[in-house]
Amino acid sequence: MKELERLYFAKRDLLVLAILQESAVGIAGAGGLGSNAAMLLARAGVGKLIIADFDVVEPSDLNRQFYFIDQIGLPKVVALEQNLKKLNPYCAYEMHNVKITPENIKEIFSAADLLIEAFDQADQKQMLIEQWLAHFPNRPIIAASGLAGYGGNNKIRQRKLGNLYICGDEASECDECTAPMAPRITIVAAMQANLAVELLVKIKGRRKK
Repeated sequence: MKELERLYFAKRDLLVLAILQESAVGIAGAGGLGSNAAMLLARAGVGKLIIADFDVVEPSDLNRQFYFIDQIGLPKVVALEQNLKKLNPYCAYEMHNVKITPENIKEIFSAADLLIEAFDQADQKQMLIEQWLAHFPNRPIIAASGLAGYGGNNKIRQRKLGNLYICGDEASECDECTAPMAPRITIVAAMQANLAVELLVKIKGRRKK
């Protein structure tokens, strides 16, 4: 297994890999954003992913989320852990099959160096951001806003407000006419994951100097 692990991470920047392997990323939500961001961070080599969601896999999830037909009916955190372990068995996965509330955010994500917000509802997004910044004002949170429909690549951007980062177009809303689709969802999830890697390297790279 050690030889396979060495080959798995071959052709990687060893300093970046070492930083990621000693890092922990929290992901609040395991839907289109969360499941795809988790997949990308696992492949990047993040040492620990802490993921919380209380939902189950439904047929309508399969068109944009990192699940498979034979996982319909499973709790998302159970199904996602199965899939992530198939991608990268060298990462630690801490899964929480619970609804995130103001009362449990600190306990669930206390070990995370940063948090990825991957909720659907605006009120839940706001609650998470406010609670995270109240409990961990010096740790980044990467939120998403505006990812419905398709096209508009040039409108998707990243914005920074202190330790809050927002990825998306901050305009398009999901409704019956502009439902979320895999390409745009995955673009924003990839932006969140890519920014997480960038921030971890910056934060922990400074500490190593």
